[in-house]
Amino acid sequence: MRLPWLMGRLAGRILDRRLLGLIRRCLTAGIMAQGVVMARHEGTPQGGPLSPLLANVLLDDIDKELERRGHSFVRYADDSNAYVQSRRAGERVLAVLRRLYPTFHLHINEAKSAVARVGDRQFLGFTFWVAAGKVIRRRVASQALHTMKTRVRQMTRRTCGRSLAPVCASLRMYLVGWKAYFQLAETPRVFRLLDSWLRHRLWPLQLKHGKRGPTIFRELRARGMSVSGAAFVAAHARRWWWNAAQAINIALPNALFDGLGLPRLA
Repeated sequence: MRLPWLMGRLAGRILDRRLLGLIRRCLTAGIMAQGVVMARHEGTPQGGPLSPLLANVLLDDIDKELERRGHSFVRYADDSNAYVQSRRAGERVLAVLRRLYPTFHLHINEAKSAVARVGDRQFLGFTFWVAAGKVIRRRVASQALHTMKTRVRQMTRRTCGRSLAPVCASLRMYLVGWKAYFQLAETPRVFRLLDSWLRHRLWPLQLKHGKRGPTIFRELRARGMSVSGAAFVAAHARRWWWNAAQAINIALPNALFDGLGLPRLA
């Protein structure tokens, strides 16, 4: 959107002239492109704290229009979902938004916009599922789960050369925040499966530090594993992930990871 129009719009909502001047200076600060500072003529700095603030000011009128029409919707900055009862109603709402946005010198991102079932769309990492009795509940979106698992795989790769304690410390820094953000999800089974998967990632890491079969056998026996079980794992010492599916939880119980500060997700 053009800066003069944007500032004029803000002037109708913000009475503090000093604040308006500060916003103008932020918007005209320029951008760095290939090492060269270039003037900014439209738009707001992407990722900056000013963008969601301006979006809330400018899109308030669109919120009121959706409320006037009786639609259920949710919006955070410029990311929004509207919930209706049929595809035809969804197409009507999308057509209305396509007409409204240009009046604010804004454009709908067609690549990210669609009319779809509620379970197929996400909002800030969450989506919905239908529980017994047709009760709508929240869950972590599949894309957010994929991102989380990719991050954990990077932190627990067996070639990192780190022992279990520092790996668990790094995971704690990430997982505590992840769990706090997604604690609204109503899917305890998913979190239990994530807990199991996470420890399955860590068991091979610990086994690999034994390197040789005799060392692995000795360590597993010292941790309480049976002779036959320890011998079986030691005989297949290089099959790290496969070994983790055996009875390793006897030698490496959850209490071990609790003591290392690894948070439980379930």
